[in-house]
Amino acid sequence: QDAIDRKEKRSESFKTAVHGPETDTPALKAEELGRRAPQWVRDNLVTMCMRCKEPFNAITRRRHHCRACGYVVCARCSDYKAELQYDGNRPNRVCQECFIFLTGHTVLEDREGKHKGILEKGAAEVSSRSLVCSSLQLLDKNGKGGTWGWFVIPQDDPLVLYIYAAPQDVRAHTSIPLLGYQVRDVPQSEARHLFQLAQSRQVFTFVADSEELKQRWMKAMARSAAGITHPEEEEEDAGP
Repeated sequence: QDAIDRKEKRSESFKTAVHGPETDTPALKAEELGRRAPQWVRDNLVTMCMRCKEPFNAITRRRHHCRACGYVVCARCSDYKAELQYDGNRPNRVCQECFIFLTGHTVLEDREGKHKGILEKGAAEVSSRSLVCSSLQLLDKNGKGGTWGWFVIPQDDPLVLYIYAAPQDVRAHTSIPLLGYQVRDVPQSEARHLFQLAQSRQVFTFVADSEELKQRWMKAMARSAAGITHPEEEEEDAGP
């Protein structure tokens, strides 16, 4: 149910990213987000962030424009980067909703609903209570390069993959909701152990240090993608 609630909440965020609150500025259609430069909302038309609704001021909360939807937002709500097709796929500053829509990633909120954007628990603490954790490489879209990081599927949040830059970092920099993804094996290439997460047109390609580690991750991700949160659920599904 928690996974369903999160998915519905993200769906609403996707709609807001495309349509948003009513203004005199025409909103981009869903298929145009990131592909066509938006018409920026003029600074003098708003007195508060168009995402979190906090008022602007000249010192602590300044105006910024989301390069995907054109909304005027504060620094906290635009602290994200996404590749925009209309700008040669270069990373641009975007708001949280457009980041989710364009990348397929999600960000976290605390219990009061205030935006945090990152996992507040340290990697070491989460790793000690995880279904699986290790160093992996997440390849970029062309498959020629990518960044290594510390990846964790926590026991208390088994439907989400959290990504840290290093195993001792105190915060995760992003996360991927696993529910509904397909886990694909990729034939070994150049002694690299590759596997993928795929959903619609969104594909993440990972590199593991060994075949054994790759199989562990594929099994754990497949379990999470199917919505299995406890080992006994898997046993029941495998029964007669």
